[in-house]
Amino acid sequence: MILVNFSHPLTELQRGAIEGLTGCEVAETRDVATHFDHAQPFAGQAEALVEAAGLAPEQWQTESLLINLPSLHVIAALVLAELHGRMGYFPAVLRLRPVSGSVPPQFEVAEILNLQAVRDAARERR
Repeated sequence: MILVNFSHPLTELQRGAIEGLTGCEVAETRDVATHFDHAQPFAGQAEALVEAAGLAPEQWQTESLLINLPSLHVIAALVLAELHGRMGYFPAVLRLRPVSGSVPPQFEVAEILNLQAVRDAARERR
């Protein structure tokens, strides 16, 4: 599986938790630095951000991918729209949560969200 990380770097412990939850080895991590210029339109920046992951069109459609979305909600929404257009479906995404009482703040893997399954279930409620 390829982990495309648009957020903070992940630790080995977090990668191990991902592998435990998915049952798949994280064969490769693509860390993509996310920084947007608030004075410029975001849509084009989101396109460039996804392009910076360096995956070929065939890879977006055929590889086993897990996405760690950017933290800012507007950027995450744009990245999801861009990914859906490239992949043809919504990707699985990583959810991290703060470790209670940790100093300095630490985050652990909470779950893997299958966004396509959420979308498909929502279609049944139309």
